[in-house]
Amino acid sequence: VQLQASGGGLVQPGGSLRLSCAASGVLFSNDNIGWFRQAPGREREFAGAVNWRSGKTAYADSVKGRFTFSRDNAKNTVYLQMNSLKPEDTAVYYCAIHRSQRYVPPTADYLQYSYWGQGTQVTVSS
Repeated sequence: VQLQASGGGLVQPGGSLRLSCAASGVLFSNDNIGWFRQAPGREREFAGAVNWRSGKTAYADSVKGRFTFSRDNAKNTVYLQMNSLKPEDTAVYYCAIHRSQRYVPPTADYLQYSYWGQGTQVTVSS
């Protein structure tokens, strides 16, 4: 499976962006699709993840209440709606898949994610 991340850009503080993660291959019901971000000079950070079948989500505390997942099964795409953006949200955002034979709740452990897309830059600045 290949992932295509898109939707990044430049936005003012308080603004919104919607990131897309489109999968070219099959997504299975136990797949968790996660978003991670990495700012210059900082370690990769978990933003959130969603289970493809159940829609169960997990969010980092830093984005909880501001970021929301949605899915389009027909398009094999996961969306991350980002509202009330802050300068500290500036980073390259990556989507990834954690694939498991059995259901596992969405996890923040990036080592569990085997398939990664290219990043999309999000810049929050006035």
